Amino acid sequence: MKKRKNNKKKPTKTDNGISCTVCGEFFPEVYPAFRSQKWSRGMEDPLDTEMRLFCSCTRWAFNRLQEDNSREELKKKGQELFGINSRYCDDAILKAKAVIESQKELLELEIEETEAKLVRAKKKLSWAEKDLDRAVKANNPAKIEDFKHTVHGRKARVKKLADKLDELKVHRDNGTIPKVIFGGRSLWKRVCRGRVSREEWRQARQDRLYARGDETKGGNPNLKISWHNGEFTLSVTISHLSEQKGTDKKGRPIMTRAPRVTGKLWLPEKHRQKVLELLLSGVPYTVELIKGRDSRYRVHITFAVTAPVLVTNPNQGYLGADTNPDGAALANVGYTGQPAPWPEGFTVPYPKALHKFAGEFQITMHPNGFLYIKVPELSYSRGFRRTYLIGVLAKVVVDTAKTLGKPIALESLDFGKDRFDTNRKFNRMAANFPFKKMVEAVIRKAFKEGVGVKQVWPAHTSTIGYYKYMERYGITIHHAAALVVARRAIGFKEYITKELKQKVQAVKEKLSQKVNFLPGEGRGMTRKVKQLFKRLDGKISVHNGLTRYKQESFHSVWHDLKHLALSSR
Repeated sequence: MKKRKNNKKKPTKTDNGISCTVCGEFFPEVYPAFRSQKWSRGMEDPLDTEMRLFCSCTRWAFNRLQEDNSREELKKKGQELFGINSRYCDDAILKAKAVIESQKELLELEIEETEAKLVRAKKKLSWAEKDLDRAVKANNPAKIEDFKHTVHGRKARVKKLADKLDELKVHRDNGTIPKVIFGGRSLWKRVCRGRVSREEWRQARQDRLYARGDETKGGNPNLKISWHNGEFTLSVTISHLSEQKGTDKKGRPIMTRAPRVTGKLWLPEKHRQKVLELLLSGVPYTVELIKGRDSRYRVHITFAVTAPVLVTNPNQGYLGADTNPDGAALANVGYTGQPAPWPEGFTVPYPKALHKFAGEFQITMHPNGFLYIKVPELSYSRGFRRTYLIGVLAKVVVDTAKTLGKPIALESLDFGKDRFDTNRKFNRMAANFPFKKMVEAVIRKAFKEGVGVKQVWPAHTSTIGYYKYMERYGITIHHAAALVVARRAIGFKEYITKELKQKVQAVKEKLSQKVNFLPGEGRGMTRKVKQLFKRLDGKISVHNGLTRYKQESFHSVWHDLKHLALSSR
């Protein structure tokens, strides 16, 4: 007997948008009139019981999934063990599965980073051992003692990284993942040290409830948002209070209707209209309910937002942006690659919510198409405040591009963790420079507003701007870098001009005149500077004939020109 082919096509997932999350607060008002003697504990209210059972199911599913149990088996067992309905149980299994998949993805990244750290740590250990040998030969007791401490510390660092790398490789070879601590590793360490009570630790492990959206069920059947009399309300299904009243023909249990906890849902004023439109359209939405340490219920509502129609045209040029720790420099660049003056009557949209102190948001505009948005507090403020200021900065940049009708050109920088823990100065700079947050905020805001974004290779933008455009247009180095970013997005090459050759020659003559002084930084033609000019003579002559990729490569002529600028300060 031949098997019939199933010609039914599987639904294909079209993900041409991004998710939009709105944060609010839930105020429960109406609770069920009874509690479950089987599932509740003490004076625990039904909502907290449901959250505890959901989190317990997530941890249980996490352990069972690592034992290769199927999703359908876990779904049946989870309902019996924790008393929650099938949708909650399935969502808990998917949450646990997402944790496992993310840990497997991070494992390869962690191995690469640990290998790079280990190589660097071994180099630093060899340097310290050489310093110790020199101190022993010089018979300097003070330095010998200091270098012994340094060698001891660096050996311990190498051993720690080597042990960590071996452990990660064992996980990779066995197909396992490192130990996951639900509730947070840092909080668990504080519990072990006696700084936090175990009760607070338990609360952190049972503080959330999650439900996916379903288009066929009116958006979200378990955590349902409604609009009534000008206010949003949230109703939470308390599934463990549902009781079995019989079985169907296939032997499946028939449950009574689960009661709900209802209350007001507060949302920020700026998001209320958007959420209402999405609710009326019937799109599915995901809701995560989180109980904080202050016993307040935060709500994260996530919609899938489709890409709007672009309102910008790259044929008109680009708005180049150069991000910095205290703000962003913008350059209005036309399709010819030259800076274009601001339109008549153009003003930078000033954010309304900033009112802490005078000078909190500073705008310096040049009529020839350059401006600098400075937020001084951005370079030293704390986490939530910094995130808010980055959002404000992103909104201003996107609104400016939308007014001009031009897409935004950004650098695609990447401060990898492979250098962390090896260079204290770089670590501090990289940690305090939230470039990734800036870029993500601009991209997300631009996506929602229909503004195009193009990221370009970031190498040598400041060096090119310093040599070619800073003096020509009378602008700062940041404005010049923004101009180079926009020109690179349009597709222009950066050639070596006669003026640039004359600048290099002038620097060469200036250094040659100082040959009678003792060599040092900025003094005389040292051997390194002579070698630098020798390399430049060979690279400058062939630069203009190279492809754009080779012109922008790391060891191009701009790399040597940067070192020339530093040596001639």
